[in-house]
Amino acid sequence: MSLSKRIIKARETERLIAEPVPGIETSPHEDNLRYFDVVISGPAQSPFEGGRFRLELFLPEDYPMAAPKVRFLTRIYHPNIDKLGRICLDILKDKWSPALQVRTVLLSIQALLSAPNPDDPLANDVAEHYKRDERGAIEMSQQWTREYAK
Repeated sequence: MSLSKRIIKARETERLIAEPVPGIETSPHEDNLRYFDVVISGPAQSPFEGGRFRLELFLPEDYPMAAPKVRFLTRIYHPNIDKLGRICLDILKDKWSPALQVRTVLLSIQALLSAPNPDDPLANDVAEHYKRDERGAIEMSQQWTREYAK
């Protein structure tokens, strides 16, 4: 398995473990250093507060020229995350830059939990709920957090 020089030289993976991002746990798979298990704690004052959300992160062969592949494994009621756990986030798509790092991606996902954006949805039904009845949608997000992320 060939690992990108950046992963080896910059020790991006070691840094994630040695200098963890508050509220984010990251552990690479021993048998595949491109694959990470991630747990993001729901940010305070968000509908996801108190939840622990499992994600998977994979660094493609052409990383850092291509964005990491990330998806939620824990069910979440969020307008920018669909039923399959895919995430609508610009830096995972057209705004990716090789200057960005895994920790930037994880911080951006954590920020997305604090600020759901129903105007750029991936889950249209959830986005409509947020637009039509924000209070009800937040309550549903809290309920799913209690049900699936505890």
